[in-house]
Amino acid sequence: MNLVSTIRLVIKNLRARKGRSLLTILGIVIGVAGVIIIIALGAGAQSLILGQVTKLGSDLLSVQPGKSNEKGPPAQIFGIVITTLTNGDAAALRDGSLPHALAVNANVRGTATVTWGNKTVDTNFVGSDSYYPKVVNITMQSGQFYNSQEDQGNANVAVLGATVADELFGGTGLSPLGQIIKVKSANNTEAGGIPLRVIGVVAPRGASFFQDQDDQIFMPLTIGQQQVLGIHYLQAINIKVDSDANIDPTINDIKTVLNQRHRIRTEDQVDYTVRNIANAISMLSTITDALRLFLTAMAAISLVVGGIGILNIMMVTVGERTREIGLRKAVGATNSTIRNQFLFEASFLTSLGGLAGIVVGVIASYLISLLMKYLGYDWSFVVSLKSIMLAVGVSILTGIIFGLYPAFKAAKLDPIEALRYE
Repeated sequence: MNLVSTIRLVIKNLRARKGRSLLTILGIVIGVAGVIIIIALGAGAQSLILGQVTKLGSDLLSVQPGKSNEKGPPAQIFGIVITTLTNGDAAALRDGSLPHALAVNANVRGTATVTWGNKTVDTNFVGSDSYYPKVVNITMQSGQFYNSQEDQGNANVAVLGATVADELFGGTGLSPLGQIIKVKSANNTEAGGIPLRVIGVVAPRGASFFQDQDDQIFMPLTIGQQQVLGIHYLQAINIKVDSDANIDPTINDIKTVLNQRHRIRTEDQVDYTVRNIANAISMLSTITDALRLFLTAMAAISLVVGGIGILNIMMVTVGERTREIGLRKAVGATNSTIRNQFLFEASFLTSLGGLAGIVVGVIASYLISLLMKYLGYDWSFVVSLKSIMLAVGVSILTGIIFGLYPAFKAAKLDPIEALRYE
């Protein structure tokens, strides 16, 4: 029997058992689509993380209060309040002790309610000194960031993120500049909130480290510390380094300054952590790779389940077509012909499922990328040829492996016994 005849016979047999064939193919479709979607999600997540490096810069160091393992999260993540980092520490790091530092920024963060007229917005705030724009690359949409005189003089001024500016003043026809907003937090008891005059609006920045950078406002450090949060310590000090090559020397310089100021003589007494943003991103990428590999393995299990479905349907098919096999052998069909027919039938099922799975996987991956972009993330739609070849190759291999036993069983049937089969 030639290939064309075999294909026609296979299609005829599959059409005779449409429901069973479709259910079998469905298992392969889910498996292949799952592999493609998970690999695409992993690639998209990695592109998002790398995008964060571009926004923040790989030459950025962060000093945080409390000691933590270099590979573990900072203590503040667990809600632990640590007061070991002070404004004096930031000033000491800024006084020339770090020859490779371009700028040093001290800041605190929190949530607050901002009101203007009859409009109210719940947002994030950053209490920061005037060096913030020199450390984190931002562009002003209008107005300006507050200067050192306004910061050190505790001027009641504020700079709005693009989202907050739009929520408060969008559709009013008024410029945010010069308007008086009031800021109130859970730690602030001033009636109606602290009045701040808007002097600038930051151009849209998008999301960074899974936080909307446009949904926040900026205010002078002391106002953020004392008036809004009611504290006298810092939550972070960020340092912009002149080049990646000087990251390690700068970390050593930071440790020298802080060890001296905090009277630290042994490693057990260290009460701060210096973070390299680039290393943090590298660690996240490693975690993402491991997670993607794990999820891909989980998706591959559905291919195995689909393969078991192939085995099941082929075993049932052999039983139902025993008399047909005996008749074909009686008129001259060889064992290899019978074996190849059933093996081809199993491979044909998985190939159809693989092709359908590719279509479903690509469409689902594209829709997910659209959703992530709609949510404000720099998510890339990435479906590599490698993932498609892997998914289809595994699906075809699954069909061959799980189709071998039924094919050999059919080929070994004795024609006389097969013709007697009822």
